[in-house]
Amino acid sequence: MGGFFGAASKRDCVTDVFFGTDYHSHLGTRRGGMTSYSPDTGFQRNLHSIENSPFRTKFEKDVAAMKGKLCIGCISDTDPQPILMTTKLGVYAVCTIGVINNADSLLEELIDSGCSGFEAMSSGRVNSSSLAGALISQKPDFTEGIKYAQQKINGTLSLLIMTNDSIIAARDKFGRLPIIIGKDSDGFCVSLESFAFEKLGYSFFKELCPGEIVKLTADGVEVLDKGNDNLKICSFLWTYYGYPNAVYEGVNVEVMRVRNGELLAQQDIKNGRLPDVDYVCGVPDSGTPHAIGYANKSGIPFARPFIKYTPTWPRSFMPASQNIRNQVAKMKLIPVTELIKGKKLLFVDDSIVRGTQMRETVEFLYEKGAKEVHMRSACPPIMYGCKYLNFSRSTSELELIARQVIDELEGEEGIKHIDEYSDSNTQRGRRLRDEICARLRLTSLEFQSLDGTVEAIGLDRCKLCSYCWNGKE
Repeated sequence: MGGFFGAASKRDCVTDVFFGTDYHSHLGTRRGGMTSYSPDTGFQRNLHSIENSPFRTKFEKDVAAMKGKLCIGCISDTDPQPILMTTKLGVYAVCTIGVINNADSLLEELIDSGCSGFEAMSSGRVNSSSLAGALISQKPDFTEGIKYAQQKINGTLSLLIMTNDSIIAARDKFGRLPIIIGKDSDGFCVSLESFAFEKLGYSFFKELCPGEIVKLTADGVEVLDKGNDNLKICSFLWTYYGYPNAVYEGVNVEVMRVRNGELLAQQDIKNGRLPDVDYVCGVPDSGTPHAIGYANKSGIPFARPFIKYTPTWPRSFMPASQNIRNQVAKMKLIPVTELIKGKKLLFVDDSIVRGTQMRETVEFLYEKGAKEVHMRSACPPIMYGCKYLNFSRSTSELELIARQVIDELEGEEGIKHIDEYSDSNTQRGRRLRDEICARLRLTSLEFQSLDGTVEAIGLDRCKLCSYCWNGKE
């Protein structure tokens, strides 16, 4: 996915942006970048790969040399950014978050209309920020250009633009990701994560509406377009992606996860499926608060039979290779054998996507002497690859374990019955769970329902994106 941070201040704000961007490191693992502007030196830009080293260690030396009262930074899972552009709108830096599904057709259209050059990666694929910038430059000003780009793009586009006198921030037209403005005595900052600016002395100023566009200077925040109320924020921000301290649309991530675990246990109790186990455990890290909620509600003791070793590989999706990711996921979970051997364990994980890592984890638990391994997924079965962000994006939806099972049971006919397969109280729903349970060598398996997820978040269902679970826009 990715994240960004920017500041417009009466003082030099490069250090603020350095720390603020670093606080988004949990959202992206491939590229990092910072761009500042000073009247003395103009635009200063630094880009680094962060696949094998954290953002902080790559940019410490750069920050010492950079200066400016305007600065933006970006963590990206895809393209190097921010990029610098020279267009009829002037010279500016731009960074984007989201997915452009129709990039090839947009590129062809722009080239046919006379655009002659785009920044490209070594793969030959055009940088998404370059493509967004080219679309924006088709219009006479930034506001109209951003609205035009968001209308043309099939996918998601949130962005920051930094000129020589201001920062423009624009939230995606459906608000699938948040953008939050902070304020201190010297100016304003813009961030995807709310907690990123609190430790820097900024206080909450406002959260942008879907499609809202604002202009930040040290003196104030000007609304260029008020946006709309068509909110479809990503539910996985709470279930998995978001950092525990983060607050989106007024809902804290950690609070939601604990509440979600309580609802999972409540569902098991109601359906007579609460197992007789020694401990409730979380799959670190994001599964842990869900498990705490489950333990609190069920009365079963909470324990940590796995301790996550994070100094070198904080998240399992960091390496580019899926094989290496699987190996890292295996290496970083260090067992507490005394809490495993001879025990019946119930684990809560944030989600079950392909099932590969979970299968290896379960086999490892049995090797260490576990008597039973039960699993609870903190969200419904994932049925579709995300087409708006980078979560559960697959070359084929048959990579998803739930879809594999459905395809083997019914082929294409099964797609017509996705809602039934998602519901544990239907015959198809029980077959799906029983088959996944057998494949992963689990003693029992249950998923959170979509209704339970919505209740745990606490927002109206119509304001949440649930595409990966039910395929509905």
